Amino acid sequence: MTACGISSACDPCVARLSGRNAFRLRTLGIAVLAVIPAACGPVSPELAARQCEERARAAAGPTGYVGFGFNDRGETRSKASITITSDFIRGIDPHEVYGSCVRQKTGQDPIRPLDLDE
Repeated sequence: MTACGISSACDPCVARLSGRNAFRLRTLGIAVLAVIPAACGPVSPELAARQCEERARAAAGPTGYVGFGFNDRGETRSKASITITSDFIRGIDPHEVYGSCVRQKTGQDPIRPLDLDE
């Protein structure tokens, strides 16, 4: 046994893979490489619209929540969260954020206009 926990007649920290394990490792590598481009490819226009609408709403102003409550021992509990995006801080128009986001994700213009429920 060597310092790195692998017993080998050659270099103490280099293990040799048997034919079966080498084949499995090579197959796994090919499968992973085949999936990566699919994960990075363009998304559907509908999905892009939904994702980009959320980003545009966040660019329209700070978002968040505040919650108060009591537990069974009468103790007060509270939660608060505020999110301020860099798009809001830079003053970028939410409609511009929406359009550029959809174009980045799909490579085409949005399929529907942005509705911020204003």
